[in-house]
Amino acid sequence: MISEIAVAHGVSSAQVILRWNLQKGVVVIPGSSNPDHIRENTELYHFSLTEDEMARIGALDRGEKHDWY
Repeated sequence: MISEIAVAHGVSSAQVILRWNLQKGVVVIPGSSNPDHIRENTELYHFSLTEDEMARIGALDRGEKHDWY
């Protein structure tokens, strides 16, 4: 489902996940040593996820708690 949303927006799955967190108000600090990945991680502001897409991703919650959010 993440991949489907990514294709619809012409972005990568990683960008969808990062954008989802940003739209939820989570501060995202991705890390990479790969220059292509670093550039991709900064290209999050030319698209937005719809309310439906946000809800669909949110429904993937497996009930795991992460200390960082």
